Amino acid sequence: MNSTITRVGIVGCGTMGAGLAELCARAGLDVRVAVSSADSMTRGRDRISRSLDRAVTRGKISADDRERALGAVSFTGTLTGLADRQLVIESVPEDEKLKRDVFTALDAAIEDPDAILASNTSSFRITQLAGYTGQPWRVIGTHFFNPVQVLPLVEVVPTAQTAPHVTAGAEAFAVEVLGKQPIRSADRGGFVVNALLIPYLLGAIRMVETGHASAADIDRGMRLGCSHPLGPLELTDLIGLDVIASVAGALHAEFGDPIYAPPALLRTLVAEGRLGRKTGGGFFPNP
Repeated sequence: MNSTITRVGIVGCGTMGAGLAELCARAGLDVRVAVSSADSMTRGRDRISRSLDRAVTRGKISADDRERALGAVSFTGTLTGLADRQLVIESVPEDEKLKRDVFTALDAAIEDPDAILASNTSSFRITQLAGYTGQPWRVIGTHFFNPVQVLPLVEVVPTAQTAPHVTAGAEAFAVEVLGKQPIRSADRGGFVVNALLIPYLLGAIRMVETGHASAADIDRGMRLGCSHPLGPLELTDLIGLDVIASVAGALHAEFGDPIYAPPALLRTLVAEGRLGRKTGGGFFPNP
């Protein structure tokens, strides 16, 4: 395996993909982002640019740092455009067919046999994604958290087939290059954080649904009574109601436990397009 990773590919440039691209660019890496359309490229570039602008305004980086980071990010409309990458992180929506197509194509496109293929999935088993490739030993989960540029955690999820040096390389990259703090998880639905978090968030949504308490009081109770920085419904708005519904649905399908079943209120809000902060509001209007 390459001892030094300098060329990184990101597949997808939504909220998480753009955050990963910015994070890697600010770390001085050569970043190439694969997108599905010209519109996706424009939106992705704008996300990265606006985030860097905010970092400059807040004094986190200098104007020169911003220009260097923007200059380090390039885009491609095909997965073959990532052929020379040493590490590729998949960050596309949680759709099985889409992820299958991505990993099958990456397996054929990446030239370096020692390149790492990672997934930022929050709900799919890494073993399943590795099975779409002919080299499952080089596939690993690297689950980052939103906002990627701020939150220090990354869940590293090897499978039974992941080579030990791939796991070690992914963890070293997270720590030494990106400055993250990794935890290791078994390859099961929800990994560590979502396996604990999703039932908690769904429980708060059910409280609102049944009239047990208001959204504001639930959140106030958890902030003041448990020292949580955000209440569960504020956090749901931040993550995105559609993301919570998707992850919950995947966990419910895998384990069959009703604790993971998406409540009717959550499904209704998603159907109405009230997805949280990214759409102007969910349980609360945007601050």
